[in-house]
Amino acid sequence: MTLLDARSLNRAALARQLLLDRADLPVHDAVAHLGGLQAQEPQEPFTGLWSRLRAFDPATLSDLLAGRRVVRTHLMRRTVHLLTAEDVLAWRARFDAMLRQRVLGTYRRELEGVDLGDLAAAGRAVLADGEPRSMSELARAVADRWPSCGPRPLGEMLIAALIPVVQLPPRGLWRAKGGVRNLPVAAWLGRDIDPLDPADGVGQALVKRYLAAFGPAATADLRMWSGLAGLPAAVKAVRDELVVFRDERGRELLDLPDAPRPDPGTPAPVRFLPAFDNAILGYDDRTRIIDDAHRGLSVAGERVVLVDGRVSATWTVDADAVVVQPVRRLTRPERSAVTAEGGALASFLTDGESDRIRVEPT
Repeated sequence: MTLLDARSLNRAALARQLLLDRADLPVHDAVAHLGGLQAQEPQEPFTGLWSRLRAFDPATLSDLLAGRRVVRTHLMRRTVHLLTAEDVLAWRARFDAMLRQRVLGTYRRELEGVDLGDLAAAGRAVLADGEPRSMSELARAVADRWPSCGPRPLGEMLIAALIPVVQLPPRGLWRAKGGVRNLPVAAWLGRDIDPLDPADGVGQALVKRYLAAFGPAATADLRMWSGLAGLPAAVKAVRDELVVFRDERGRELLDLPDAPRPDPGTPAPVRFLPAFDNAILGYDDRTRIIDDAHRGLSVAGERVVLVDGRVSATWTVDADAVVVQPVRRLTRPERSAVTAEGGALASFLTDGESDRIRVEPT
């Protein structure tokens, strides 16, 4: 099997994630290609798409949310993701069991003795009036039937697992502030999610969609991204359609035959990534983009800067300025490139009112 070194994997990941060269894709198509964007921080997807698309207009994403073509919902790893409406309808049933188990993993004791079918029916009955509700409002509405549980476990089980719901705008719109108000997917999108496919065509589609956006990758990477148990049957079903590589650790990596695998010497531009970006959290082995010494940044919600394709700094916003804190020494050309890209980001975030950037000493 062909060996892919760390730099080859890095350049492939950047190309798949639209970070090696900004793409001309429509926003809807970019969200679909990426398999969604992690979005528990409502404004972060805007920076993620700005770093990936040419001439990205944040109003376009807001319009897609308001127009019900993209939605915010719990899915991969039980975290909030921004996904196309088509993917939510097609994929959601495949994640049901994982979502329930993840909530139970946190609240098993509190939910002991609760019949989840009865709880789901009670929650659906409350939401049948078409009124959007917060998680706590829904939990309080059913709490009298399970008084010993407490509202938080009931609410999380209902909203994150038992009832497919979406978070309604203005949550997630550009520069908008709003609490989380939930409505069933069927009420918002006009139809129920697709039923679970006994042949697991959805699982097979997930394998190929993941590899298109993240490959070459190991099944452990697929499991980390999705939260599902590796999809072994789906991988087996599509294996003949895939090519196989090895990484420097000897792991088997799967990929689509015609997916881009750039030359490892391909230059990688500076890119500013939002908190919890796909490009890092979408892998079990994150060393293709971030050193093990800095792995904690990827789960702490730090926004990071890629220099030569690797996490080399963090960034924050102070008033109208982007502030960069390197985690390694930057060369003079690297600092110049970080300053140029950071100034462009500051302009984007301030609607052109400021291009101020400050790069702190290492």
